[in-house]
Amino acid sequence: MTDASDYKSLTDTQRDLMIEQCCFAADWAQIRVETDFDPTRVRRVHFGGQVSIGSIDDDTPRAGLFDANIFDCEIGRNVRIANVGVRIANYTIGDGTVIEDVGLIETRPGATFGNGVRAEVLNEGGGRQVVLFNELSSQFAYLLCVHRYRPALIENLEAIADRYTAGVQSDVGSIGTGATLRCVKQMLDVNVGAAAVISGASSLINGTILSSVDAPTTIGTEVQCDDFIVAEGSSISGAAIISKTFVGQACRIGKQFSADRSLFFANSDALHGEAVCVFAGPFTVTHHKSTLLIAGLFSFFNAGSGTNQSNHKYKLGPLHEGKLERGTKTGSLSTLVWPCRVGPFSVVLGRHTRHFDTSMLPFSVLNGTATGRCDLRPGANLSSAGTQRDGGKWPTRDGREGSVTRDRISYEVFSPFTVGRMLEGAALLADLQRTAGSDDDTIEVHGADVLRARLREGEASYRTCVEMYLQDHVMRRAERAIETHRHVGAAFELASDAVDSTQWLDIGGMLMPRQRLDDLLDAVCEGAVADIDTFNASLDRIASTTENDQWAWVRRTYERVTGQSLNDVDNDDLICLAESLLRVRERFAERLLADARKEFADHARIGFGHDGTCDDAEADFIMVRGTFEDNPFVKTVMAELDALRDRVAKFKDRLAPSRPERT
Repeated sequence: MTDASDYKSLTDTQRDLMIEQCCFAADWAQIRVETDFDPTRVRRVHFGGQVSIGSIDDDTPRAGLFDANIFDCEIGRNVRIANVGVRIANYTIGDGTVIEDVGLIETRPGATFGNGVRAEVLNEGGGRQVVLFNELSSQFAYLLCVHRYRPALIENLEAIADRYTAGVQSDVGSIGTGATLRCVKQMLDVNVGAAAVISGASSLINGTILSSVDAPTTIGTEVQCDDFIVAEGSSISGAAIISKTFVGQACRIGKQFSADRSLFFANSDALHGEAVCVFAGPFTVTHHKSTLLIAGLFSFFNAGSGTNQSNHKYKLGPLHEGKLERGTKTGSLSTLVWPCRVGPFSVVLGRHTRHFDTSMLPFSVLNGTATGRCDLRPGANLSSAGTQRDGGKWPTRDGREGSVTRDRISYEVFSPFTVGRMLEGAALLADLQRTAGSDDDTIEVHGADVLRARLREGEASYRTCVEMYLQDHVMRRAERAIETHRHVGAAFELASDAVDSTQWLDIGGMLMPRQRLDDLLDAVCEGAVADIDTFNASLDRIASTTENDQWAWVRRTYERVTGQSLNDVDNDDLICLAESLLRVRERFAERLLADARKEFADHARIGFGHDGTCDDAEADFIMVRGTFEDNPFVKTVMAELDALRDRVAKFKDRLAPSRPERT
């Protein structure tokens, strides 16, 4: 670099041009340039403080500094800065960056760029604050938010976040390589990552926009953000307003959506509506103008239009909160009055004014009655085509790109977490059938109402799916042994590092045995996990053991449910198991297809063939919707069933020749 005030390396013409075009005062500004710097690329610029300027290649004709006030900045190579209304101050600007038609861009002393902000998540009254920082994951945030009953854990997790915040505190902000900032009115104390595109934003204050070349982040027109962090590959557009909010990777927020004191993790979509104090785990989706999400915990969630919750009883303030566990959906105009808790993969319909806890009854349908009570159908959502379709769509809709993925996500619909809940639910429903009064047509279950006839139906549905899940895993283990020419019994052995926990938990979208979680939390409390890198490495180790841990749970649960040890099974037993699995799956597929067929019933054709005949209605329907047989979901179900039939046939053929004689 060369001092511009020295001029020794410049010609007389270049010196004259610099004096004429680059307005600066030698007593308070020092400008350093690279030796091949071309001063003709600088016009009508006022410099102040310490400024360094990189060179400009001949093949970037638009690069240069024009009509701007620039103070205390380090400017990379081939940068274009033009038409700065107020100033750019205290920034390191990466190579190839474009900044034009902007107002004020400045970093103030001691900026933390959104890191260290406390957001009052889940409970609007406070008490569950989550510290925002660049490396926040859904798992870290979940523990910090939900496990407040562990003071040592909370203290140490906050210390991890605060140490990270101290490490990023600076008087100088950064705008990454290849970023583009156009028509930004004001940006104060904001770090911008590489390749980010900020176009037309109204106000960005105290935040970080994480971005990379392989996962660029975009901020669009009239967006307002304060006290925020936006992760790689996300988009905030359409006059959205966010405050004290973390937006995770591959999220989309726009169309005038507003979010206050909320967290949105990987692959969440938030359009039109409003979120206040929301913990939105991975794949939280809300698309409608009339939807308010407030003081709730969600993941793999889909909000119907007009979905609403109430967390305020006008007594001691907005102190109430609710939890809709993974995979829950709400229908149009559904209303919940917190506190409530809804079990995994349930559907909430209608207006509910009572408090209930259906966490032990997953895959249920909850209807609000005319009096606001909850009419519960346990297990009714198990045979829903929509539930099965969801399990296949989430992995294909993971839009995260790049080398960094912070949120650990478990996609399975059926897992030790949900199957364990079904076991609990079946036991609860069986107990109610024994203990409920003979004259009671309706039985109250943790605040919800269940018709007596549905107790048996729900129990049967749960036990059928438990049986199907366990048999499928046992058969897959046996198949693996056969394919590798090992003794079948060897496939049923437990790995030396497997953990066998009765209970599995959903930690911010990641499933794990309770013992794994307890070990992690103990490590945090004892100081063995004291930084975010070690915390993430611990999560990765848990993820790497999931398959072995899952088998430990399946083996023990199979023996408990069937009363038969897998150490004692022979080939005949395995053949019977495979045949039973096929029968159960065939019945289950029939229920799924019957549910899917409703979409092709006569009532679904209402409005088709407009201005035509009945025949035209049929033809119109087929042209638009297709036939039942050609529907992608139907074809998938049928293909999976055919594949199972083929597997069972091959499985039996391999075992039959060596079947021992029965005496």
